Amino acid sequence: MLFSGISLTMILASIPALIIAAAGHEFAHAKVADMLGDSTPRSMGRLTLNPVAHLDLIGSIAFLIGGFGWAKPVMVDTSNFRDPRTDYTLVSIAGPASNVLMAFLGYLALRFLGSYGLLTNDSLELVLTLIVVYNINFAILNMMPIPPLDGSRIITSLLPRDLQFTLERLSFVSLIVLILVLNTPIASKIFIPLQQTILQFFERIVSIIL
Repeated sequence: MLFSGISLTMILASIPALIIAAAGHEFAHAKVADMLGDSTPRSMGRLTLNPVAHLDLIGSIAFLIGGFGWAKPVMVDTSNFRDPRTDYTLVSIAGPASNVLMAFLGYLALRFLGSYGLLTNDSLELVLTLIVVYNINFAILNMMPIPPLDGSRIITSLLPRDLQFTLERLSFVSLIVLILVLNTPIASKIFIPLQQTILQFFERIVSIIL
């Protein structure tokens, strides 16, 4: 379910899917941080589903054109947490977890509408499909243990403070390496098997529901 090639139809269908995936991801970070006692996201206007608060213009354009982009990161102050390491880990997991949930809801909608003959609009089917694909890809990408992605934050939260700073300083370099890797055949070898595994898991659940 990886897509390649650019067309006007694909770009237009990608916009709502991108907004849902990115805004939902960042809102989840903000919401969990707020629930755990850090009001920083709330004070910065990030405790909202309004995509304007979360989307980065250049990052969104890059995603639509090149398949890789970014949203505005949610800032947190770990000193406000009761258990900084555990709570920061939960905040980091919240984004990818929300993407998995949104992907499942999109897949459920596709299967439900298809099962009852209600999926008669090609545009709707494409948007729902992209919601599933983008959210799965967001989850997979962000769980990679590469700074500054969420996966690396989960790992670094368990490391000594001085080592955390060292890894954070390498974020820019590792991000450049990641972008290069995502534009090679290696990306498909990583994403496609993981996509298929997640979709198979979704199908097992949906087959019980429907």
